[in-house]
Amino acid sequence: MNIQPLPEHLVNQIAAGEVIERPASVVKELLENSLDAGSTRIDIEIEQGGKDLIRIRDNGSGIKRDELAVALQRHATSKIRTLEDLERVDSLGFRGEALPSIASISRFSLTSGMKGQKSAWSVQGDAPEASQPSALPQGTLIEVRDIFYNTPARRKFLKADRTELSHIEQIIKRIALSHFDVEFHFSHNRKPVYHLKQALDRQQQEQRIRQLCGSAFVDHVIHLDHQASGLHLSGWVASPAFSRSQADLQYFFVNGRMVRDKLLVHAVKQAYRDVLHHQRQPAYVLFLNLDPVMVDVNAHPAKFEVRFRESRSVHGFISQTIFKVLADLRPEDQAETFDGDVLAASIQKEPVPGSTDRAYTPPLYQQQSMGLVQEQIHAYTELVRPTVNTIVSERVETLSAGEDAPPLGYALAQLHGVYILSQNAMGLVVVDMHAAHERITYEKLKSAFDGDGIRTQPLLVPVTLAVSSREADLLETYPEVFTGLGLLIDRTGLEGLRVREVPALLRHADIAALVRDVLSDLGEYGSSQRIQAEINEILSTVACHGSIRANRQLTVPEMNALLRDMEQTERSGQCNHGRPTWRQMTMNELDKLFMRGR
Repeated sequence: MNIQPLPEHLVNQIAAGEVIERPASVVKELLENSLDAGSTRIDIEIEQGGKDLIRIRDNGSGIKRDELAVALQRHATSKIRTLEDLERVDSLGFRGEALPSIASISRFSLTSGMKGQKSAWSVQGDAPEASQPSALPQGTLIEVRDIFYNTPARRKFLKADRTELSHIEQIIKRIALSHFDVEFHFSHNRKPVYHLKQALDRQQQEQRIRQLCGSAFVDHVIHLDHQASGLHLSGWVASPAFSRSQADLQYFFVNGRMVRDKLLVHAVKQAYRDVLHHQRQPAYVLFLNLDPVMVDVNAHPAKFEVRFRESRSVHGFISQTIFKVLADLRPEDQAETFDGDVLAASIQKEPVPGSTDRAYTPPLYQQQSMGLVQEQIHAYTELVRPTVNTIVSERVETLSAGEDAPPLGYALAQLHGVYILSQNAMGLVVVDMHAAHERITYEKLKSAFDGDGIRTQPLLVPVTLAVSSREADLLETYPEVFTGLGLLIDRTGLEGLRVREVPALLRHADIAALVRDVLSDLGEYGSSQRIQAEINEILSTVACHGSIRANRQLTVPEMNALLRDMEQTERSGQCNHGRPTWRQMTMNELDKLFMRGR
């Protein structure tokens, strides 16, 4: 066959294969154009899951009559003019591919009117040059009918109406969460689905989030707003008490653009380390704003992925900001009510080595840490004094008279040697004493370890490993990272490394696998927490073995000392394995349980 240029219509259909995957893709592209036009209200009408009709109307700036036909040409856009514009894109759309791609695979019409014009004008996708006057106020109306009618091979891959509708709902939900200043009306088969009013203050924004993400999420969120070094992170993260079995409540926006970026997901997941069960997923609605020059949004046809110029700094900023927010969370900041369904019943208590009553003899390198644990338990025992007992009993008796109690209240009794029952101003607090003491001990061990720094130990026999040349180059690119992790590594050739020194606590670990994991993290995210995670795992084991065991009877002063320590300890709401350490039962819940007042 001879080489020849493809017809324009066929070129558009090929381009549509990259941009338009399903009806939800059409909705996304059209909504982004409406937002770029400065709209404050957008109406979305869908029929048969978007297969038969997608109609989107906005009150934006509109399009001039003589530019309607140009708008349906490939790579025609008002967003960029030069390469410099492309490098600092601050609009949602910019390539000029969406409208011609959509028009090439559907029965398409575009109507638009501008402020001050006597009439709006309308064009059809198959005849863009023949504009007709139309009655429409300022704004744009786009109708997309019979999607993929002329490409039956694509249409047969569409799913059931309900499935396609769910994808459209997800797109609308994401865009509505990223633009609180816009009012949205969404209907399917002429039945209203969402009516979202403008949300201009934090209370209204949280009300919109409640509509879209559910009340349980909003009842457990922590608001954050932090900026440093040209980066600004704001939004809401759920407390560890609220987690999901899947990543269906994770919304991240970069400069107002919804993204699904693995670097951002990893950064947030790292922030939840030590407080989230490994099978659970965090929930969040987060917004990252930075100079457009520092992020490349032209990395994916659907613009869902981005590339950061300083990926390591961005990853560290996000992870550390959220990590500190969660660390600063105390019992008094927790939600006043707990939903028993929030923590799924699928979380089973994992068997912890040494969790039985058998004696546990730690390795020599752990015995110093174990000494710190025993000192803490001894400190609780020293609190047994008659005077303290008297003070505690007096406080419990007067609590009902309106005295302000600490967040976790004052201990009343111990249940089966496992749970502490405490009374606070809201009602009854139930504390898992082993899990609570485990978290307290773990945080003290980490603080002590951080104070001493990472102690290294030379290897009697250095570990050699073969890696790719790219991985070996990372050793020379990030020398300070390896030094900070307590690793002394030499490059022995184009694809060879020799490990000569490791952290003392990890001398019995699989060093080769650990180094490979660190290199993998550096190549992917520009940073690694592997070493710290391994060390924390050991400290967690020490804390678990040294914590108060089940069936150990505590006095009231000992129980109260434990409660006060919990109130001062970072991340005390969860044990080291991500399970809850305490639960609140309010008086209203107890009254309902016993049918009081009925």
